[in-house]
Amino acid sequence: MNCPAVTDKLHEAAAPIWAKCLAHPFVAGIGDGSLPAEKFRYFMLQDYLYLFDYARVFALGVAKAWDPELMRAFAANVDATLNGEMNLHRAYMKRLGITEEQVLSVQPALDNLSYTNYMLSVAYTGTPVEIVAAILACSWSYAEIGQALARVPGALEHPFYGEWIQSYAGEEYAAVNAGLIDLMNRLGREAGPEQLQRLTEIFCNCSRYELGFWDMAWEMRV
Repeated sequence: MNCPAVTDKLHEAAAPIWAKCLAHPFVAGIGDGSLPAEKFRYFMLQDYLYLFDYARVFALGVAKAWDPELMRAFAANVDATLNGEMNLHRAYMKRLGITEEQVLSVQPALDNLSYTNYMLSVAYTGTPVEIVAAILACSWSYAEIGQALARVPGALEHPFYGEWIQSYAGEEYAAVNAGLIDLMNRLGREAGPEQLQRLTEIFCNCSRYELGFWDMAWEMRV
């Protein structure tokens, strides 16, 4: 009898939190096009700042990797974040008339700082498998949100939010996320009960932070 993959266990543990993310009024508003533009603008500014620290977490994985293949995997994700996912943000900022210099002058919200500080703390004190657990909650939940919103009639064609949905529902993002899922399973294959509990705790904590990030954006908290 085959044991479930580590990511099956993580997904099951975080499923109730992710269900709340999918039902969140901010996420639903992207899907049906009703989200006020000022809320989305706030979210994109905060998310752009978040992604710099997200890339730093991957970079710490490069520093802690014990073999060249693992180093390359983490390094590829640094590049995918800085020169891939953030291109979407830069495209929206151009549409909104915002320069990168203006973004970098924005103060990160406390919810944003708390989330990124948690991930960085895990990365500084943990091993590569803990680093992937901290990162995967964000990547995987966005992939599921993108795919769910893509099924909303007309959402992919929306003149403003369609590009966002297309990006997170697209094949390129799905491939990056699938790579992280595979990496999590490979690194966590030999995890004992105590380590698996720790990985689940990290994954669920970051999932809770994801839900809090949607709350933060909806309320435009400072």
